[in-house]
Amino acid sequence: MKITESFARGEFVVSAEVGPSKGVETASLVAEAKEYLSNITAVNVTDCQSSVMRLGSLATCIKLREAGLNPIYQLTCRDRNRIALQSDILSAAAFGIENILCLTGDHPTLGDHPQAKPVFDLDSVSLLYTVKKLEEGEDLGGNKLVGPAPSFAKGAVVSPCSDSVDAQLAKMERKVRAGAQFFQTQAVFEPEKFIAFMEKAGQFGVPVQLGVIIPKNAGMCRYMNNNVAGVHVPDDMLAELAADKERAKAGITGVEIAARVIKACRPYCQGVHIMALGWEAKVPEVLKLAGI
Repeated sequence: MKITESFARGEFVVSAEVGPSKGVETASLVAEAKEYLSNITAVNVTDCQSSVMRLGSLATCIKLREAGLNPIYQLTCRDRNRIALQSDILSAAAFGIENILCLTGDHPTLGDHPQAKPVFDLDSVSLLYTVKKLEEGEDLGGNKLVGPAPSFAKGAVVSPCSDSVDAQLAKMERKVRAGAQFFQTQAVFEPEKFIAFMEKAGQFGVPVQLGVIIPKNAGMCRYMNNNVAGVHVPDDMLAELAADKERAKAGITGVEIAARVIKACRPYCQGVHIMALGWEAKVPEVLKLAGI
């Protein structure tokens, strides 16, 4: 099912993210997703997140779809040229994948193969345009496709808490013009910044899912503050996570923080995307506490 159909019905759309294993084993990921994520709208599958080599997003999406879940295929430009990207998009359509999230991708130097050559033949904007061209029945070379054209709900990302809000709004506008039909945001820990951003982003008329990470501990949050662009965990949240390390280790504090952020931002967005980072089992707790 296309995620855009849920937006069109006025539903508050919930998705969560899973990361494929560093190997061919998929049974545990699929089982965990079925147990904890079956009642949400869709499940995102990362594409070698942080430039760490893992099982492919497309293969994992196929496994999730076979298990009755609704996958969102994350596709990055880091490792493929336009030929490979278009081929993988068509492959996704052939396997019945109906949702795609277009990303530029992290540089290989950040991952476990820093010597790898980056490709970046396209970026997230031109990748969205590529999907739209394929949907129109021709490839980027102007060659006609054989048979029916693919059709996707096309998504993109935005960082509402970035220091440069105007730059993010400009990128968002370019992505909408290129074909983006929904957005998922970078992780938000400062609801006031998200709300201010959404007051301006509403002009584009495209649904936005609030991005939320379940914070595991203060150290993780300090790392994000220092290394993840567009993410800032305020001092009061750091203190809350550090105040009771056992409570934080059990995930209680992180669940409470994530639910609080969702509650504060819910009136200003059309859905939420939870990046559990291995804590998928806690997604139902977050949603329950947030009143979803």
